[in-house]
Amino acid sequence: MKKVLFVASVTRHIKAFHIPYLKWFKEQGYEVHVVSNGNEEIPYCDKHYNLPFERFPIKAKNIKVYNELKRIINENRYEIIHCHTPVASVLTRLVARKSRKKFNTKVIYTAHGFHFFKGAPIKNWLIFYPIEKFLSQFTDCLITINEEDYNLAKNKFWCNDVKFVQGVGVDKNKFDFIMTAEERYKLRKELNINKDDFVIIYPAELSKRKNQGMLLDVMKELKNEGYKNIKLLLPGLDSMNGEYQQYAKRLEIQDEVRFLGYRKDIPKLLKIADLAASTSKQEGLPVNLIEAMMCDLPIVATDCRGNRDLICDCVKIDDKEKFKKKIIDVIENKTIKNYDKDKYKLLNVMKEMEDIYISMSKE
Repeated sequence: MKKVLFVASVTRHIKAFHIPYLKWFKEQGYEVHVVSNGNEEIPYCDKHYNLPFERFPIKAKNIKVYNELKRIINENRYEIIHCHTPVASVLTRLVARKSRKKFNTKVIYTAHGFHFFKGAPIKNWLIFYPIEKFLSQFTDCLITINEEDYNLAKNKFWCNDVKFVQGVGVDKNKFDFIMTAEERYKLRKELNINKDDFVIIYPAELSKRKNQGMLLDVMKELKNEGYKNIKLLLPGLDSMNGEYQQYAKRLEIQDEVRFLGYRKDIPKLLKIADLAASTSKQEGLPVNLIEAMMCDLPIVATDCRGNRDLICDCVKIDDKEKFKKKIIDVIENKTIKNYDKDKYKLLNVMKEMEDIYISMSKE
């Protein structure tokens, strides 16, 4: 039986983005294996290897991971290996060099956003760019998900087959439901939001990269200008150890902001919102904005890699005044949508990926 291997640093990445592709391989008669850190059950996976990837390649634990990954790949003779996330993809491509030559294994790497990009710290370019360029020669197909990464990889890297795919695809069916006025009111009430409040949502991990501090500053300015019936929802894990919550208190907007932590009901939260925002400084191709698009929400976003691939008329990073004005424009004028959501639907992205998988299996 033909075998395929998916590799990612953490299991939640596989479960969040790649289950439809595991299912597709199962339907094509493949035995599906996954290597990732985490012991959660993975649908459509025949064998899961739980390996403790470290976040940075040059770590002692990753030597053990490398050796175990080498054993797994050499024993199973995979037809296709598809790797994701930076560290897991570095180790996998190093390990798979022998398998590519001996068993004609095809190695696919999806870059979900290079660490180096226009405006990135110089250390990112000094560390990560040489690694990615070197490993591109051991990559049969390099998939990028935004235009900036695609152009760089196509022109600078040594992989002969660089593709531009519109992200991982978002299942429109997850958002294709009608929320009644009663259900909308009930959820708003649970979150201490009034029926007529204007709700902004930014589903993302609380982090410096996601730059929620900028949005908190904008909320303060909106409050100062008399927009007192605005609420901000910030669902997402907190990697800032409460720093943004304390900042909201210092700005005296703690009553306007809801820090919701990790949530499993993002589609419902999007349905009770009036506008989606992103103040991010760096993205690959942000799923949170694509999901907002599936709900037909107006979007205000910063002009960073990834965001600009999705949204027209982005705002310069940290331009709080223009960001505020765009929000006010939506409040006052109900600004129309500034995006095309169809090409990011899972059905369309699946077709692109199926073509890649089929071409790799025939070579």
